[in-house]
Amino acid sequence: MYFWGWDPTYILVLIGAIISMIASANVKSTYNKYSRVRSMTGLTGAEAAQRILNSQGIYDVRIEHVSGQLTDHYDPRAHVLRLSDATYASTSVAAVGVAAHECGHAVQHAQNYSPLSIRSALVPVANIGSSLSWPLVLIGLLIGGSASNVLIQAGILLFVAVVLFQVVTLPVEFNASRRGLRLLGECGILYDQELPQTRKVLKAAALTYVAGVLASLLQLLRLLMIANRRRD
Repeated sequence: MYFWGWDPTYILVLIGAIISMIASANVKSTYNKYSRVRSMTGLTGAEAAQRILNSQGIYDVRIEHVSGQLTDHYDPRAHVLRLSDATYASTSVAAVGVAAHECGHAVQHAQNYSPLSIRSALVPVANIGSSLSWPLVLIGLLIGGSASNVLIQAGILLFVAVVLFQVVTLPVEFNASRRGLRLLGECGILYDQELPQTRKVLKAAALTYVAGVLASLLQLLRLLMIANRRRD
C-alpha cells in the first residue's frame, strides 16, 4: 500500500533529485562562464590533450572528436580520448581543463592507478546492478511469500554494488583533476592566473559525482526501509 500510494520514503528520492539538480546546474553555469574565457596560449582542447599525453610519454592514445555537450571521456579499452563539441576545438580555459582531466585518466591507466583498476573491475557488476536491482525489488514486493525476500535482498545487494562503484569513482575523478591541473601548469598550457579558473570548472564537475553518490545512498536507504517495513 505504501509503495504504490503515498510512501514517506519518497522524500528521500526528492532530496536526492534536488541534490543532483543543484550539482548539474552548478557545473553547467560554471562551465558556461569559463567557456567564454580564452586561454592565453590559445591552444584548443585537442591540442592541449596531445601536449599533455606527449609530455607523459603516452603515444598510443588517440584523440577523437565526439558529438554532444560535455560527453568527454577516456576509453581505456580502446586507448581513445574522446572530446566533445564544447572541448575539442575550443580554446577556453574550461575546455582545456576538461581535456586535461580526461588526460588525467589516460595517465592513471598508463601508470596502473589502483582505484581506476578497481573501478574497471566493478563495471560489469555495476551495470548488472543498475539494470536489475529495482526490477528484482519490485517483483519481490509483488509476488509475496518466502521467495520475495530472496528477490528483494538480491536487488538490494546489486544496488549496493552500484553504490560501491560510485564511491570508488570519487577518488578516480578527483585524482584525474589534480593530475590534469598540475600538468596544465607544467606543460605551459595555462598560466598561474588561469589555473584557479580551470580549477573551479573541474571542482564543479567533481561535485556532480559527489551528488550522485549521495543520491544513490538515499536510494539505498529507501530500499532498506521498504524491505524492513515489509518484514514488519
